[in-house]
Amino acid sequence: MKPRFLFVLDAVHFESLFSDSAVARLQRLVEIDAAPVSAAELQAAGARYATVEGIVSSWGMPELTPELLKSLPRLRAVFHAAGTVKTIATPASWERGIRISSAAAENAKPTAEFAFAEIILSLKRAWSRMFDLRENQAYQQNDPLMPGCYGTTVALLSLGKIGRLVAQRLASLDVKVLAYDPLVSPAEATALGVTLCSLDEAFAQGDVVSCHSPLTPETSGLLGRQHFAAMKRGATFINTARGGLVRENEMVQVLRERPDLFAVLDVSDPEPPAANSPLFGLKNIVLTPHIAGSMGPECRRLGAMTVDEVERYLSGQPLLGEVHQRQLAVIA
Repeated sequence: MKPRFLFVLDAVHFESLFSDSAVARLQRLVEIDAAPVSAAELQAAGARYATVEGIVSSWGMPELTPELLKSLPRLRAVFHAAGTVKTIATPASWERGIRISSAAAENAKPTAEFAFAEIILSLKRAWSRMFDLRENQAYQQNDPLMPGCYGTTVALLSLGKIGRLVAQRLASLDVKVLAYDPLVSPAEATALGVTLCSLDEAFAQGDVVSCHSPLTPETSGLLGRQHFAAMKRGATFINTARGGLVRENEMVQVLRERPDLFAVLDVSDPEPPAANSPLFGLKNIVLTPHIAGSMGPECRRLGAMTVDEVERYLSGQPLLGEVHQRQLAVIA
């Protein structure tokens, strides 16, 4: 008999994540209904899902509390078609030995693509040109502050899944790549074609500083006035990670004082920003609504990887997206 599995996620995401062919492939591997169960339904189900061995989840998957685990005595693995698993894993799930796999590696791809595109636009100072054309019809090509993509410096904050992909893409440009990541060895950095530096050096030397750090208790509010004030004239700060990494009021103060700087923000804290947030009004801020990660058809990669992981699990192969308890403190 095939093991019993269950889809658990908000139904609104189901079709964007799982194509008909992905569902059909999964159904050849396990016994699973092509209808997702919501968190509320799972939590209220009692013993209905007592024989479930695996859960295929995504946005909307509830935390694996001791109470929920009691109703899932045979649960052995969760395959999460999304990024972070911090909202799922619990001490009780680790103690039970439940394996958790994430599609974070696939979700990293569009974020890295988005950041790479923003880095190039920032090195060309395209944002100020766009604003001048729209507001003043100023067709001005020359900009003495424009770094360009030759002989300039891009600084990456963290070399996790996304930061590494960005570093690989930057290898196609004629730029120097610095990276701040205290968890990466010099040998690893060399293999990635980057030079390790301190956080202060990243801000002082980068023509673009691109943030890819995880938000943890240690990194919350990591970036403040002293970092933004130290940036080179005409430099740009990009954040596609988490808004909580930045002491926003301090960043805004510096941007008001330094109109030569730009901040390109796909994330904020809170999200969305308050209606009266200065992020909406400053001419040297570009704000997008958290779209760097998987959107629309890009989400199908997450579903496809998740089905691949189920296949690997059933055949006894290593899980490429498996997350271990020791990693939670340093990953997004």
